[in-house]
Amino acid sequence: MDLKPFSDIAPYTDEEAAAALSRIANHPNVPWISKFIFPNRKETYLRDMLREIKTVDEFQSKVMSEAIEWVIANTVHNFSYDGLSKIQALDSTFLAMSNHRDIILDPAFTQIILYRNKMPLTQIAVGDNLLKSKAVELLIRSNRMIKVIRGISARELYLSSKLLSEYIRETIVSGTGSVWIAQRQGRTKDGLDVTEQGLLKMFDMSGGDDFVHNFMELNIIPLSISYEFEPCDILKAREKLISRTQKYEKTENEDLQSIIVGIKQWKGNVHLNIGDPLSEDEIREAAQCDKNDRYQKIRHAVDRRIIGGYRLWKTNYMAYDIVENTTRFADRYSLAELEAFKSYIAHQLEYAEPELNRDDLRDILLRIYSNPVAAKLDLASREA
Repeated sequence: MDLKPFSDIAPYTDEEAAAALSRIANHPNVPWISKFIFPNRKETYLRDMLREIKTVDEFQSKVMSEAIEWVIANTVHNFSYDGLSKIQALDSTFLAMSNHRDIILDPAFTQIILYRNKMPLTQIAVGDNLLKSKAVELLIRSNRMIKVIRGISARELYLSSKLLSEYIRETIVSGTGSVWIAQRQGRTKDGLDVTEQGLLKMFDMSGGDDFVHNFMELNIIPLSISYEFEPCDILKAREKLISRTQKYEKTENEDLQSIIVGIKQWKGNVHLNIGDPLSEDEIREAAQCDKNDRYQKIRHAVDRRIIGGYRLWKTNYMAYDIVENTTRFADRYSLAELEAFKSYIAHQLEYAEPELNRDDLRDILLRIYSNPVAAKLDLASREA
């Protein structure tokens, strides 16, 4: 695969990664990060390792896998997954379309599952809003990250989307690698996992054949990750509440802060479901529809798998009963657990500015947890 046309967005090569990581080794925050992720090693452990790494694979095995395992060991009660055989059965590269709850952890947990099972890791599509810091850009592009350019004019967006589409298709079709991409731009702030139709149109832009062939050769596999305690839940609720009355403007380091909070926050149980690949029958059925409706058909097929594969936790059932003022799922939790969850919600509210309406903020926060239950109930009623 010729990477020259994609040099601005493609992950770093081994040579580029080695040079980038050597530069990062001198960053003043590296000793602190090293102590955080590798508490039993000397303070210079990460710096010394970054200077010695020569390949992307080496970086992922010696640094990233250990970092993710640390997150699981220290911030997760139980980490589980199912459906890996669906990837193994493909015996080819694929496009993983995932729901999006955390900036870094959603793809990171996907990678650690593949790594544990000695399977090739995917490249990961990430918005360039995370690359404002040069150090962060050097780091994540050394970690098989594809740059997704945002915040540009309509004309520039069209050209950028076309380039991204071509890169993703060529990477998968050539067998160079698989790709992970979120089903939507930005994390869901309301607990509802919905695929952006524009994303599917973007995939189709690079197709050189008919609709069926264009989507079949991507081998789309939906992924659904579910957290017992939603990463950055109060930050999401706060942003959603502010956005009701004004355009929400992120502070300079807000995305980086969200990454740190997401990593450090207690997540309870975490589960990743790997869904069935989109079938030829589904894609052919979509191809029979008019232009926009065909993308809607594909979107619904992805959403059904993501919603269906989402694992509900006690936090979801308790939030649903609170929001709906019902005891419908009272058999799924104890009164003590309900009181503890109410205390958790009250505690999270303390992290937001006092001038924000507490009733509205509490309602948004609860719905982050209750909406996955509502989505499953809606899916079940439509498929009954």
